[in-house]
Amino acid sequence: MYRTILIGNYIAIQGKFVRELANGYVVVRAGSTEYSGPPVIGNAA
Repeated sequence: MYRTILIGNYIAIQGKFVRELANGYVVVRAGSTEYSGPPVIGNAA
């Protein structure tokens, strides 16, 4: 499953879901790099 997270105020990263951290952040993998950040929550258009 793909998830989108925020990195900073204007940068979002979309990647494969890896895990959810205890602080509510989500870890995603984009290529061979893992990123963590708050998930983007919203309805699909």
